Amino acid sequence: MKTRLTAILRQEDDMTVAFTPELDIASQGDSPSDALTNLREAVELFFEMADSTEIKTRMSPDSWITHFEAEVATA
Repeated sequence: MKTRLTAILRQEDDMTVAFTPELDIASQGDSPSDALTNLREAVELFFEMADSTEIKTRMSPDSWITHFEAEVATA
């Protein structure tokens, strides 16, 4: 069985970090492709090792990606 999850990728220094908000799991890699591959492996390992109660507890049914504005203090 497959499930569709959200991946948020962001560059941090010399690596790419990949995060899935539905499970609160992150991984990293040298490139976006590597980070996504590593995230997929981490998620699949989680599904393989976690019991059904933990999966239900951590699996968020809804995740939203949006933008908002915030005031920035100036010196």
